[in-house]
Amino acid sequence: MFLFVRSRRSFKQPLKTRFAFLVVSFLLSVALLFVWINHRLTPTYLQYAEIQTSKIAAHVISKAINDRISNVLDVNDIIEHVPSEQSNMMTTKFNTEIINRVQSDTAKIVQTHLEQAEKGNMDYLPYLTDVEYDQQSMEQDGGIVFFVPLGQAANLPLLGNIGPKVPIRFHVVGNVESKVDSTIREFGINNAFVEVNIVLKVNVQIIVPMATSVKTLEQKIPVALGLIQGQVPQIFNRGDGVQPSIEVPIQKNE
Repeated sequence: MFLFVRSRRSFKQPLKTRFAFLVVSFLLSVALLFVWINHRLTPTYLQYAEIQTSKIAAHVISKAINDRISNVLDVNDIIEHVPSEQSNMMTTKFNTEIINRVQSDTAKIVQTHLEQAEKGNMDYLPYLTDVEYDQQSMEQDGGIVFFVPLGQAANLPLLGNIGPKVPIRFHVVGNVESKVDSTIREFGINNAFVEVNIVLKVNVQIIVPMATSVKTLEQKIPVALGLIQGQVPQIFNRGDGVQPSIEVPIQKNE
């Protein structure tokens, strides 16, 4: 009887070990498969997240600008004409006080709109058919959080809008940066088309499962447009080495 029991125990022990080994191998294989799939799809996730983030951030910035600026200023409103030593000439310069005020107000209101969007205020976020916002997570943890179907984020047409939803989160890093950019295009004689813009720069951190990246978004906002017409001289030389032809009236003596 003792020998029978001993042989029975020695027979069961390898089965338990084999079963445990199979379970561990299966779990390890599933984990490695998950890591491999995630590694292959992470670049696609990030690319998709950057596209959607650009859409959302651009909408928030545009809404802020529309709330702040009803129309573009005339260029003559931000230009000052300063008399020079010669009576027939004047110096033209930008009114930096007006430009700096518009620049500061624009940056502040854009910063405010982005902060409200990160707090989960849906009035500041665009409605996108392929994006589902997580308002509760935004209110609790901050940042703009939305979900997209795995098939859509991974660009797998066979899955389409089915499958698990992938969370994407992005935060604004630092404050909104702004600078003034002016362009002057000359045409005709003493004429120029002047364009003054404010270039906004926003740094956002994009977070997807197992990866993160930082992207810089820029948007140009027109401040003033218009023509500047100067005095046309009686004699004009284009600078090509050709002497201008001048007609001098001759009075005949009778």
